[in-house]
Amino acid sequence: MRKVVIVEDETAAAVNLRAMLSNVMPDAEVIAVLESVEESVEFFSRGVDADVVFMDIHLADGESFRIFRSVDINIPIIFTTAYDEYAIEAFKVNSIDYLLKPFKEDDLQRALDKLQRLTAVERSTERERIGKMVEESDDGALRTMLVRYKDKIIPVDMENVAFFYTFAERVTLTTLDGVTYPVDKSLEALSQQLSSERFFRANRQFIVSRRAVKDIAVWFGSRLALNLTIEAPERIIISKARVPEFKQWLQSVHRD
Repeated sequence: MRKVVIVEDETAAAVNLRAMLSNVMPDAEVIAVLESVEESVEFFSRGVDADVVFMDIHLADGESFRIFRSVDINIPIIFTTAYDEYAIEAFKVNSIDYLLKPFKEDDLQRALDKLQRLTAVERSTERERIGKMVEESDDGALRTMLVRYKDKIIPVDMENVAFFYTFAERVTLTTLDGVTYPVDKSLEALSQQLSSERFFRANRQFIVSRRAVKDIAVWFGSRLALNLTIEAPERIIISKARVPEFKQWLQSVHRD
């Protein structure tokens, strides 16, 4: 029996992958389907006995590369991605196997065959290359955003953003100077485009900048409450499950 973990936030894609696995690898047992960075960090931090992980790059709360910043995963990874050709070349160069969506059973079989052939040394080298991809994952991150203000379009430098906030299906950004602008992107989309070194998806309502974090208070139920350098529209709470990831981010990110 081969134990499989699927990290995928699209239900249809996860169901489709499970169906393909049942044909290509009949003895496979899917032991978990994880939908977010947060859920994945919590799951892998327990110590997992599995043979392979299928991991989508873009998850609801950010890029899956963030998982590796919080926990060591010593299980072979097959990435699934809808990246463009330029990004796929980066995967090829780093010898990380990937499945380009939408993929077929033949593609899945090819990836599994490759993993089967990997020696222990090659798997160790592959983990090192994944680490390199994680380090470089912020390349191309969004640096400037155009926002509409009255009858003007204003460029906002991401270094000057304190936080993004969503309420009643409306997203705004607030600068370190306390100026708020409407944003025509969802927090999910922003999580994929912003630098994960500078920004953290605190919860469903907030993405916060490291530059805006003033201090942290221990909150009820082993959660954390963030105090920013400027006033936020509501209290920013980090869930108990995400506390390790947040602390790791806060310690590893460089001060500006």
